[in-house]
Amino acid sequence: MIDNYKIENFHEENNFETKFKLKVKNFNPAYFALVMATGIISIAAFLFELKIIANVLFILNNSFYIILLLLSFLRLFWFPKEIISDLTNHMRSPGFFTTVASTCVLGSQYIILYDNHQLAVLFLIVGVLLWIFFTYLIFTTLTIKQDKPTLDKGITGAWLTAIVATQSVSILSALVATHLNQPYRIEVNFFALSMWLWGGMFYIWMISLIFYRYTFFKFSPDDLAPPYWINMGAMAISTLAGSVLILNSPDAPFIQSLLPFMKGFTVFYWATGTWWIPMLIILAVWRHYYKKYPLKYDPLYWGAVFPQGMYTVCTFRMADALHIPFLIPISKFFVYISLLAWLITFIGMIRSIKLSTFTARFL
Repeated sequence: MIDNYKIENFHEENNFETKFKLKVKNFNPAYFALVMATGIISIAAFLFELKIIANVLFILNNSFYIILLLLSFLRLFWFPKEIISDLTNHMRSPGFFTTVASTCVLGSQYIILYDNHQLAVLFLIVGVLLWIFFTYLIFTTLTIKQDKPTLDKGITGAWLTAIVATQSVSILSALVATHLNQPYRIEVNFFALSMWLWGGMFYIWMISLIFYRYTFFKFSPDDLAPPYWINMGAMAISTLAGSVLILNSPDAPFIQSLLPFMKGFTVFYWATGTWWIPMLIILAVWRHYYKKYPLKYDPLYWGAVFPQGMYTVCTFRMADALHIPFLIPISKFFVYISLLAWLITFIGMIRSIKLSTFTARFL
């Protein structure tokens, strides 16, 4: 009986190890959107004095970030070929930009919730290095790659995570700048401004291709993946970056000289992001109600939760920066919408993990 027990236990442990390695092998780099979504909603809760929720989400977010980093390093160690394959894949490679954005969002949490600018600087350095690495590696690789998909098979809203990553670096840079002495404060603000402008230009390039794909190619429910919400999220984070820079203008004279331009573009970004919300809701209803596409948990849904939290925060900050308090009720409404979206997606994730554990245990 002892021998049989040992054999069964050995097979059970071996089966679990195999299942775990398979999960690591198939780990989606875009899963860092979990940290992005949790982080920005924590900040939104903090801004509206929901401090208990903000702190709980902050603790969870640190745990999520560490777990996802460990999984990424395990994948790099066990399955380097899969990493390379993802980096050269038009559909999966943009997911690596969520690593940059999640790092900067977590750094922003440290500085906004706890005024910890030392750790925020560390997150900024890591975020900038990751941004440089992934930006030039991914876009160089996709440029020189010989076998390329057609536009309708090679581009999705996930490509806009490159803009989100860029603007997240801009925001954290601007937040860190407020805690620096001159002349570093001016220099870091200039860097933040440059990233903000590049992110805006990048969005114009990307959204032109995405909108063209929307309207001139066949569109099926499968094509409407959750990252299409980043169409709005990229504009929301651009709005937030512009608002933070405007608030920093007293410490950066060159920003003051650009204020009319920056205020105009910040409103432009916010208006564009706002336009996307009804459009995305209509398409979601078309996908799940009219086309009967099953609604079940997918890690990519965190890419749909993040824009809702970001819209909440960007509207709040823009109302402050431009002195337009009549926008605050919109932000108050969206803070609860984003919290609900996070909770529903989190429950879906827990149920998915439990189901995976059950399957690994008994199959």
